[in-house]
Amino acid sequence: MSAIEIGRICVKLVGREAARKCVIVDVSDKSFVTITGPKSLTGVKRRRVNIGHIEPTQEKLDIKRGASDDEITAVLKSNGKIDDMKLIVKPQIGSL
Repeated sequence: MSAIEIGRICVKLVGREAARKCVIVDVSDKSFVTITGPKSLTGVKRRRVNIGHIEPTQEKLDIKRGASDDEITAVLKSNGKIDDMKLIVKPQIGSL
């Protein structure tokens, strides 16, 4: 199991969106990924981030590379994870 892969649900560790959940929608290279909340759901804008600034969780969605926010919201709804995504999570101590 790869921790950094498309569809993996993560928690942002730094920045104004820290402690909010997001989904990886694209893997640029070994250091950067593109994430989204979607913004309307979690407040996390679609952006490119360093993998050191996110903490992957065990949860993974079945989405395609570059999926739109509407597609991700539909998958979250079908999996019953809408309420889980809205929660603000305290990152694990020692993960930084």
